[in-house]
Amino acid sequence: PTGNLDTQRGREIMELLTTLNGQGITVIMVTHEPDMAAYAKRIVRFVDGRVESDRRNAPMAIAPATAEGVA
Repeated sequence: PTGNLDTQRGREIMELLTTLNGQGITVIMVTHEPDMAAYAKRIVRFVDGRVESDRRNAPMAIAPATAEGVA
């Protein structure tokens, strides 16, 4: 979801998704970027169409919402 964004905007999008998830909304994200996957509570890794691993993750902490309302 952040492939064409600069680092700051990518972080803002991930923090928004994390906030929405904290409000009870299920978010499913597909990424090749480990730093974006670090925001997830669960990481399922696929190789050649098969599940290689499925693990719980200690997600990154997010900063409080900014004045613009973006978490």
